[in-house]
Amino acid sequence: MNMPSTPSTPKQRKGAGGRLRSWAVRLLLCVFAIHATASQPEVVEYQIKAAFLYKFGAYIEWPEQTFSQASSPVIIGVMGSDAVADELAQMSSGRNINGRPVSVKKLNHGDPIKGLHILFIARTDPSRMAATLTAARGLPLLVVTETDPTSMPGGVINFVIDGEKVRFDVALRSAEVNNIKLSARLLTVARKVIGAPS
Repeated sequence: MNMPSTPSTPKQRKGAGGRLRSWAVRLLLCVFAIHATASQPEVVEYQIKAAFLYKFGAYIEWPEQTFSQASSPVIIGVMGSDAVADELAQMSSGRNINGRPVSVKKLNHGDPIKGLHILFIARTDPSRMAATLTAARGLPLLVVTETDPTSMPGGVINFVIDGEKVRFDVALRSAEVNNIKLSARLLTVARKVIGAPS
């Protein structure tokens, strides 16, 4: 996936901003629809996180050799949350990420993670989390967590609950270690970007 170039004219800049706002509006509409139909807060959280995981894939650039064929799927592993995996599988069914089909895998702690493109690790005990993050280090893998990255470094994106909203922080150093590039559009809608130039 080629990253979008920086707009050089006012018209182009307006167009890029419009696309970013459109992305954010679509996600917000999805979130509002979930709130309107779900009666349990934890179900809402699962659905929102699944929506984010699916959308993240469109804003990541993996190394060229990551996919063996043009038709190779984007494989998303979900560790420790069958509920998120089920929501994600249902949401991505029949859809694609940048023209590639999507495959969702439920994982247990200790399962191999090589070959995945996105890995979501649900809340777990620190020792299991540390072992998985160590195994993921250096792989061309977007690692998404929901734990404090300062106490458990290694994740690229970390979900946080800000008020009553699900948001996310981004650790640029972890993305660099895993040799993946994040679109500027994704960074713009993050709550916090750790390691960004000041």
